[in-house]
Amino acid sequence: MDIGLILGLLLAFGSLLAMINMEGASVTALLLPAPMVLVFGGTIAVGIASGTVRDFLHALAALPRAFRGERRTAHGVIGTVVGHAEKARTEGLLSLEQGVPDEKDPFLRQALQSIADGIDAEDLRILLEDEIASAAARNRTASRFFMTLGGFAPTVGIIGTVVSLTHVLEKLDEPDTLGPMIAAAFVATLWGLLSANFIWLPIGGRLQRLGELELERMTVLMEGMLAVQAGAAPAHVEERLRALVSDSGGGKRGKSDKSDKRKAEKKGRDDSEGVSPFAEVGL
Repeated sequence: MDIGLILGLLLAFGSLLAMINMEGASVTALLLPAPMVLVFGGTIAVGIASGTVRDFLHALAALPRAFRGERRTAHGVIGTVVGHAEKARTEGLLSLEQGVPDEKDPFLRQALQSIADGIDAEDLRILLEDEIASAAARNRTASRFFMTLGGFAPTVGIIGTVVSLTHVLEKLDEPDTLGPMIAAAFVATLWGLLSANFIWLPIGGRLQRLGELELERMTVLMEGMLAVQAGAAPAHVEERLRALVSDSGGGKRGKSDKSDKRKAEKKGRDDSEGVSPFAEVGL
């Protein structure tokens, strides 16, 4: 479990509380129900209005993942793929079906089942690439929703401040109350900026990063299982997959790059009779 989001939010709000105490202000002065209801309720409402209900539900379902983090990384699945490569080399491709019921990763389970069913290599690549594209679309939807909330929140906060200041102007005949009322009016702007930069944008950025890591993991699994299907040696599979994974854990080869490479390799196969196991899968 990656506690980056939780740790970051705790440090951010801790810094805010430290500043409030150093300024001699009161936390309760900021916890005003009216501006908080407008900022949070209004921001979420216009966020839903800017998309679809399905987008909102996707974002809501992805929210626990932002706090939980990515459970499996691209580095972590290399050993699993190599294990399947060793099993396929010694017992045959049909033996991979034995691991399907115990495999928790749906993407890898689908790849194992497809290989055991004897699907063609190119058809398998298309199938897995379609799964990767679908996952990328889901990740973008969730991340974009929270990024959108981060864009709306400051403006909604300003609207709250304008509404409060309008009320202040109605009380000009009561100068003793103007100070507290003006201070309370700016709480809406504060919560708009605070929620955008301390909540919505970090969550959106977090989901975007987790989506990148998931796509890298799926890409590594795809290339690895295609190599397994082609009968590549386990040592070569491991070497190739480790070359695909960046040190930062976020680099991955673009789909268009892989497509161009496959075209070049296909042309090379047409020009020569010798075909290595990795040539079938772009390794």
